Amino acid sequence: MDRSDRRDRWDRWSRYRFRSVWDLDAPPALVYAALEQVEEYPSWWRQVRRVEPVDERTGTAYIRSVLPYEIRVTATERLRDPGRGLLEVALGGDLYGWARWTVRPRGGPGGDHTRALYEQEVEVRHPLMRRLSPPARPVFRLNHALMMRAGRRGLAARLAGPPEAV
Repeated sequence: MDRSDRRDRWDRWSRYRFRSVWDLDAPPALVYAALEQVEEYPSWWRQVRRVEPVDERTGTAYIRSVLPYEIRVTATERLRDPGRGLLEVALGGDLYGWARWTVRPRGGPGGDHTRALYEQEVEVRHPLMRRLSPPARPVFRLNHALMMRAGRRGLAARLAGPPEAV
């Protein structure tokens, strides 16, 4: 196996696909409104440490979950469609790829329940994470799952609070 084959194999270990489903007891429009206000994420999603706007369509988020490192991700809006319940961004920085929220009504009459689907395809660019990707892949996936679980809980609590909180 030559050097380029080993590098290609290593690169495959640095690619991730994530999918999370958040079932929330709030109307889809309210969930969508909260998810599109990315600058507010740190107030309800503790792993999103801070968000710094770059311009009207771009911001940089600093994220740290269970593992002892912080990643920096710059997100640029690609799609914002409240009618279809879609939010999509291109990602750069320590992660390169894209992320998308799809917000839909969930079951039952009244429209007070929502399913928010989060999808993400990224390649790790953070140097330490990239070096550790092959042996630590299961740990990175668990770290992401724990972060998403905390995000769902944080958003559910925010949505259950007073209306002006959203």
